[in-house]
Amino acid sequence: MKKSTQILLVIAVIVVLMVVSVVGKYNSLVELETGVDARWAQVENQLQRRADLIPNLVNTVKGYASHEERVFTDIADARARLLGARSPEAQMEANAGLDSALGRLLALSEAYPELKADTNFIRLQDELAGTENRIATERMRFNESVQTWNATIRKFPTNVLANLMGKQQKAFFEAAPSARDVPQVQF
Repeated sequence: MKKSTQILLVIAVIVVLMVVSVVGKYNSLVELETGVDARWAQVENQLQRRADLIPNLVNTVKGYASHEERVFTDIADARARLLGARSPEAQMEANAGLDSALGRLLALSEAYPELKADTNFIRLQDELAGTENRIATERMRFNESVQTWNATIRKFPTNVLANLMGKQQKAFFEAAPSARDVPQVQF
């Protein structure tokens, strides 16, 4: 075999290996990004479940506390903002508003002892607590997949491919600033 043929063969092998490597990295990025999207879809699923439970909880409380209209209006507005939010960032912000409104609703139950004993209210409150746990789990899983995504697109040489493809870091789900406040429980 001629020397020039050998050189061309080595160059061809190197090019093929580089193409295979780039294709592998690209497929890895697609898989990771799809994973982040899937995890966010699970967060949305649980947020929707909570949004579906809220009208039942509100109607149960309304029967006992019909003069507390402001709380009910705030919850309805916050729920509408959550259901209307399109981006993960907008949904995170709307969720913080809903958390605050729900806190006021549950605090309202303290003023109505007969409400706290109502079977429907207790059942709905338990469903809401279970949903909150599911939301927390899905948020954690979402943040784990975002962490993997962000780390991967920052590592060399994947960062070169990610930049060429216009891939950006994803935002973590962060707690609302009000979540840092210590809740006040009164008996």
